[in-house]
Amino acid sequence: MIKTLMKQIKEYKKYAILSPILVAIETIMEVFIPYLMAYLIDNGINKNDMAAIYKIGILLIIFSIGSLIFGILSGRVAAKASAGFAKNLRKGLFYNVQNFSFSNIDKFSTASIITRHTTDVTNVQMAFQMIIRIAVKMPLLLIFSLIMAFTINVKLSLIFLVAVPFLGIGLYLIATKAHPMFEHTFTIYDKLNATVQENVKGIRVVKSYVTEDKEIEKFNNTSKEIYDGFYKAEKLVALNNPLMQFTVNVVIILIAWFGGVSIINNTLTTGELTSLISYAMQILMSLMMLSMVLVMIMISRASAERIVEILVEESDIKSKDNSIKKVKNGSISFENVNFSYVNDEKKTCLKDINLYIKSGETVGIIGGTGSSKTTLVQLIPRLFDVTSGSVKVGGVDVRDYDLNVLRNEVSMVLQKNVLFSGTIKENLCWGDENASDEEIIKACESARADEFINTFPKRYDTYIEQGGTNVSGGQKQRLCIARALLKKPKILILDDSTSAVDTKTDSLIRKAFREDIPNTTKIIIAQRISSVEDSDKIIVLENGQIDGIGTHEELLKNNEVYKEVYNSQMKGDDKFGEA
Repeated sequence: MIKTLMKQIKEYKKYAILSPILVAIETIMEVFIPYLMAYLIDNGINKNDMAAIYKIGILLIIFSIGSLIFGILSGRVAAKASAGFAKNLRKGLFYNVQNFSFSNIDKFSTASIITRHTTDVTNVQMAFQMIIRIAVKMPLLLIFSLIMAFTINVKLSLIFLVAVPFLGIGLYLIATKAHPMFEHTFTIYDKLNATVQENVKGIRVVKSYVTEDKEIEKFNNTSKEIYDGFYKAEKLVALNNPLMQFTVNVVIILIAWFGGVSIINNTLTTGELTSLISYAMQILMSLMMLSMVLVMIMISRASAERIVEILVEESDIKSKDNSIKKVKNGSISFENVNFSYVNDEKKTCLKDINLYIKSGETVGIIGGTGSSKTTLVQLIPRLFDVTSGSVKVGGVDVRDYDLNVLRNEVSMVLQKNVLFSGTIKENLCWGDENASDEEIIKACESARADEFINTFPKRYDTYIEQGGTNVSGGQKQRLCIARALLKKPKILILDDSTSAVDTKTDSLIRKAFREDIPNTTKIIIAQRISSVEDSDKIIVLENGQIDGIGTHEELLKNNEVYKEVYNSQMKGDDKFGEA
């Protein structure tokens, strides 16, 4: 885990190394100050030696200012190192998530991935800053102070050898019991994020069904779980301070008592007793600060483990080393394809799929809910890999292509259309960031999106809210189709992507496809038979298997499932819903 995290320091390594060096210099200067104070009291003030007072006083000022300067420098360098480390962590997480397949994303959940990018990274950042500064300074301060204390008086310094193990064991026991509690609580954070995310995203549904009270109750219950978790953990961690204060007070009382006796017996000077008390404070303060670092490490350890899970996760779909860089054409073939989401041949949702689609053909897919229409087309751009058999594009197994090359040639408009915050033009340019204005307008004309875009005062510069909430469902679908067309793909897949547009507009879009992109293979998944009846061929899916293939007329004669769907729709009773 540590090795994986340290790789993310990268260009900030020099700051991470420089910070402990500056801290070490600061600590050495700080340790010498009580020793100089003892010398000033015993050899300057008690002896009325002004020369010694001036000499030691100047040294005290130099060491104090030096300690301050190096402290400030170490703080600034540590802040830069930790902020850079956090930046690289977020970047590493985000970049790796971009390479995830759908199954990888499903493994973690969206809410959990967001929590790891935010809360978990912040916790690790704070812990890292403490480690390269406080966790370096305090052990050094502890060791140097002990050495200086033993130099002054060995017998009195033995008190520290009893106090330090007592305090250390107590802090260790607290830490080991608190860590599992923090680890469990952070998993509940994912649940809270999921609740908030669902509620904000579905706020219109919540208000429509007047379920605000139910959602508030769900949020409060999850929030209470987090409260209870942190309360138990922090209640245990809170024992740090009482334990520390008790130890500090006992040590100071013992030093003052035995030190006073030693002064009376002339075996200890006043200056030496003063410096011993200062070193006692430094030693015990270093332990207190180390306990704070320990607490932060406890909190961040759970976060670090969750971050590393994302960083080391490898996509189960990736390009081969010698992958093919060019797609010859848009022909598609399924050869003995079986597919299971759990990679189990006994639990397949697609069975014995054998299918050939010529380049440039228009193919319709009809099937009931759960017939795996969407799953079938997702195998083409390798959003999932087949469990057995093969899918070929341009005569080549899709697993032999470079992923980016393959997906650039397969443009897919999903069931759930997504628009991002930005202008209409910025959203369309996801299809081709270098597209000219003429190409953008042409794509929108083909998708029949220009009809409503031209009614907006700012036209293509109209701002789209996150998720496209300020445009209708049909408008959103047409924008997504235009975006897909801008890629100029060899294969265009529409997964129920015209369900929110009227039949006339749907017909015009399909006409534009025939005229504008005749050489592009077009696959149209639809609920309405009218959306696919003019296709070169129509595939009927039933329970994950091909029930029939043919033209509209052929299927009406030979396929009972297709005939039943057609008759039900002609009567206005649409049997099928979304896949």
